[in-house]
Amino acid sequence: MVPGPRVLIIAGPTASGKSALAVSLAEELGNDVIINADSIQCYRDLPTLTARPTPQDERRVPHHLYGMLGPTEMLSAMAWAHKASVEIKNTIAQGKQPIIVSGNGFYLKALMEGLADIPAVPAEIRAQTNELISAIGPQALHEKLKIIDPITAVRLKPTDKQRIARAWEVFEATQTPLSTWQSQSPTPPIQATFIGLLVQPPREALYQACDARFLSMLANGALAEVEALVKAGTTIADPVMRALGAQDLARHLAGKASLAEATSLAQATTRHYAKRQTTWFKNQFNAEYTVNAQFSESLLCNIFPEIRRLLLT
Repeated sequence: MVPGPRVLIIAGPTASGKSALAVSLAEELGNDVIINADSIQCYRDLPTLTARPTPQDERRVPHHLYGMLGPTEMLSAMAWAHKASVEIKNTIAQGKQPIIVSGNGFYLKALMEGLADIPAVPAEIRAQTNELISAIGPQALHEKLKIIDPITAVRLKPTDKQRIARAWEVFEATQTPLSTWQSQSPTPPIQATFIGLLVQPPREALYQACDARFLSMLANGALAEVEALVKAGTTIADPVMRALGAQDLARHLAGKASLAEATSLAQATTRHYAKRQTTWFKNQFNAEYTVNAQFSESLLCNIFPEIRRLLLT
């Protein structure tokens, strides 16, 4: 095993109950700190729509790296990983146990294995790229990308606006193709022993939880959160609007869809995302312990002894 502090990772698809498990487990273990590894929960806005821990949960257990970004800010996976590494080291120095909670495989990969250290893209180049892709469309920019970075272009769908723009802006900023940067041997930002706990409910139960949770979000003010952002000038192109359901609710607010239509689309998008997460964790996440059910407090008596054993072994 890799030397270094023991870090517990609680991973799983959206709506699996991993955040609730983290809080319950942290209280059972005692003296723990929860560190966020969900890119959307890094944003200050949309706490309900992004299923951020509630103020009550944050009073029960310390939570870090939640709600730290404005709606237009971006945080790369490696930038997050470096922040998480600092939090892990601080937590260990205080004699506490760090618990990473994540449904984002890319963030976990950055922390555990490292990624290519691509230089930051200046704001003016990012703005120019956004203007270009808005003017000519992602398909046309994809054709241009084939000339400067054919390796990346062949991996991307011509409709993948976000990733096409990313590849283009990296080349514009560095004059080096994104594929060249990504071919470099990465270095993990921290040496640690990662212990994986995977929450993986049966597919039908997970999909039902996705649908029910979105309805609960609506009942608890998710639409008002999106409306406040839109009124403040946030557009669907801003990073915070990548939150599941945000763009669908924005279209409803713009009169382009009924609330029922927006809800149905958001639920379908959430289920599809959960399916992709499930596939990633199945194929690429090494879990020492798997919970094959939707988390509930009744399962804690089985989970707790196993996790304690893994942390102490």
